[in-house]
Amino acid sequence: QVQLVESGGGLVQPGGSLRLSCAASGSFWRIPAMGWYRQAPGKQRELVARVTSGGSTNYADSVKGRFTASRDNAKNTVYLQMNSLKAEDTAVYYCNADVARSFSDMRGYWGQGTQVTVSS
Repeated sequence: QVQLVESGGGLVQPGGSLRLSCAASGSFWRIPAMGWYRQAPGKQRELVARVTSGGSTNYADSVKGRFTASRDNAKNTVYLQMNSLKAEDTAVYYCNADVARSFSDMRGYWGQGTQVTVSS
């Protein structure tokens, strides 16, 4: 079984910063990609940022230049540094990982979600 445990959400004023962390634990071979999605009330879940094990990243257009995703492969952890936060960034942020338990067994896993609220 694989678990993703998130931390770092909270309440921040517009223009502020937060850093999210997500650590993977359990039995697996490797994690080719980890990332972050978010879901605001009444909206669909959307990709925020994704990082491969090689360090390649892709971002939603709405967060480019403000958010930075990074990984520590040794700790099986992905981070999301969020700067210049806006009210529209308010959402539940979910960690996601593509986890290979063997060469032929690849599955997607989700964290439990962490609330980020940007408000004055």
